[in-house]
Amino acid sequence: MNFFSKTMTLNNFDSVPYLTYNSLSEIDFINHAFSTRLGGVSTGEFSTMNLALNRGDNPDSVIENYKRLCKSAGFSFESLVASAQDHNTFIRNVTAENKGVGIYRPRDIESVDALITNTRGVTLVTYYADCTPLFFVDTKNKAIGLAHAGWKGTVGRIGQKVVEKMTAVYGSDPANIKAAIGPAISVCCYEVDNACADNFLKMTDLKPENFVFPKADGKYMIDLPECNRRQLVCAGVPEENITVSDLCTNCNSELLWSHRATRGKRGTMCAMMCIR
Repeated sequence: MNFFSKTMTLNNFDSVPYLTYNSLSEIDFINHAFSTRLGGVSTGEFSTMNLALNRGDNPDSVIENYKRLCKSAGFSFESLVASAQDHNTFIRNVTAENKGVGIYRPRDIESVDALITNTRGVTLVTYYADCTPLFFVDTKNKAIGLAHAGWKGTVGRIGQKVVEKMTAVYGSDPANIKAAIGPAISVCCYEVDNACADNFLKMTDLKPENFVFPKADGKYMIDLPECNRRQLVCAGVPEENITVSDLCTNCNSELLWSHRATRGKRGTMCAMMCIR
């Protein structure tokens, strides 16, 4: 398998691989990671690194996968707090009291597509298999966030809402936020019908001609990462503070889970981030 990226580094490939953003690795008070589909113990269509407990995989295998990924990437398993994603835009402010929720403790909220915290030693966990991960780091006030932006969350402007929530809860200045977008299914592979594309075409303030591209057959190609990038700029995050991954999940389906590439027979990846 060939791996090349100008924006991300593949770590521990020979054991339990995970990706990190070069730009976020420069921030000394956080630890972050994005998992791959490799290095776990799951079998069958989930082989091998599946991190979703709700897709029919053996729960013991999923927990073991978490423990292996945490050891490889330097997180405490006991510190994990997971989202409960349903393609909406609810943002949860996480504290130490929430440790274990969605992993080794039951979910206590059924609609959480973004997590934020300023508590040290709490690891945020969100899930992906083509949808767009969004990482947020307030470099001044030391607060972080993760968001899951599928097409519905992107149209719902979840990225902008996370910036606004961090501003309201932690006093974050968007000018001090560093952000990273992806890996996700990219414009090369994300074809949608007219009904879906109409939602993006209505986002006129973001100039949709830069992320919605009509095809001759009446379909459209959508650039989800670019749409999310424009939302963050609109929210006040400086363009130079935003990094967009150059990895498409569908194009790199040997390394990354892609719902489209597997036609839904798949495991799930996760993003992780904590304040040290």
